[in-house]
Amino acid sequence: MDNKFFAKEVEVNTAEQTLTILWGDEHRSVYPLEGLRMSCPCAVCAGGHEQMGRPVDPAIFKIPPSRTWTITDLHEMGNYAVQIVWGDGHDSGIYRWESLREMCPCEECYPG
Repeated sequence: MDNKFFAKEVEVNTAEQTLTILWGDEHRSVYPLEGLRMSCPCAVCAGGHEQMGRPVDPAIFKIPPSRTWTITDLHEMGNYAVQIVWGDGHDSGIYRWESLREMCPCEECYPG
């Protein structure tokens, strides 16, 4: 697996409403929780099985939050993904590491 898709550290900061990933290549991605919740890749949130795996526009992370989100747990799924358990009980979204890296909202990755 490409080192840039390997998550060395994952940190949830509920006060700041962020999930931060330090990648194997030392790049740091900071995701607003609202954007992560809105980009949930599960069939229900994506709008059906045919919509699963669609690319996520990093602009979703620039939308002002409409509420406070909590993450109650994270489960690594092998070495390819993480399952996020949200405070609202939703837990069917499995976020692939590669997809998370591709939607990094930092200025370097997404200058828009």
